[in-house]
Amino acid sequence: MRPNPLNSLVMWTVAGLALMAGPGCHQEATDSASGQDTASYVIPDSLLRTLTIDTVGLCGVVHTVTLTGQVDFNEDKVVRIYPLVSGTVTDVRVMLGDYVTRGEELARVKSSEMAGYSSNLISAQTNLQVAKKNLEATLDMYHGGLASSRDSLSAVATYDQALAELRRIQAVININGGGDSATDVIRTPISGFIVEKFLTNNTIIRPDNGNSLFTISDLAEVWVIANVYESNIADIHPGDSVQITTLAYPGRIFPGKVDKIMNVLDPTNKVMKVRIVIANPGYLLKPEMFASVKVSNPEHREMLCVPQQAVVFDNSQYFVLVFHSPRDIRITPVQVETGSGDRYYITGGLHPGDRVICSQTLLIYQALNT
Repeated sequence: MRPNPLNSLVMWTVAGLALMAGPGCHQEATDSASGQDTASYVIPDSLLRTLTIDTVGLCGVVHTVTLTGQVDFNEDKVVRIYPLVSGTVTDVRVMLGDYVTRGEELARVKSSEMAGYSSNLISAQTNLQVAKKNLEATLDMYHGGLASSRDSLSAVATYDQALAELRRIQAVININGGGDSATDVIRTPISGFIVEKFLTNNTIIRPDNGNSLFTISDLAEVWVIANVYESNIADIHPGDSVQITTLAYPGRIFPGKVDKIMNVLDPTNKVMKVRIVIANPGYLLKPEMFASVKVSNPEHREMLCVPQQAVVFDNSQYFVLVFHSPRDIRITPVQVETGSGDRYYITGGLHPGDRVICSQTLLIYQALNT
């Protein structure tokens, strides 16, 4: 039988295709056999230039506790002004929040008591003048032999009593502001802010009124009262450094120290109160502001530490990215013991001198896991 030309052509075509495909398949098999990971991640140069890389080192351990608190007046620099006489309030000159200086007039009170003090003042001045004239006449008579020493001593005593009574009445009037014949002037004894005000014009002040009229506080220094739960009581000590932050000033830290520990628990919410005295530059902190209080307590030991930005939390485990080269980045599991400021104290997986990636960490971690 004669060979079919069509069959010969098909056989030659299949053979040629096999020869063309042969080298490519052979090369792929060689790459797989060599163990090369052609899909391994390499940090691009553009990303590498922006990376922050830190070195693992030993840091002194500082135990921190975060508490809730509230800004309050410094009670050692607060004055509450109470009424000294009864009457009707007139001419209130300040408003809540105003800054006043020592001796400044706050308000006036029309008072019948002040009118009585003025009458007493006139009587005392008249009595003093009479006693003075009597003393001068008695002394002249004593020197002329017409009066005894007993008479002169009695005249001196009468003059001294009249002088003492005048000074007493003048002191009472000065205490009440030194107003006119029927007016009590209310003045501030310290410089500070009006933080409480409980009167307006035409307010009637009764003799039995026990409420304050004004509260004045020097806000250059304030207290922060923080709540300590039972589980954290052992971690708080007098003199511990604190960092205070507020919602009003994000990122602004107000430093201070634990000044006093109230060694009793509040019966309602079962917390212990601690007091922190801090400077208040620019009067930024206002009473009643909520505050976050971070208390730092050095433990006098060292541990490995890394920036918080270097740590990734995934599947209930902490990881860091150890950098050897753009082609050699190792995902290393670690145990986070505690944190302070912007650093974590860790154990396991790392050694002093290891270099870890501290920026774009989550991006690179995800790329390494794809």
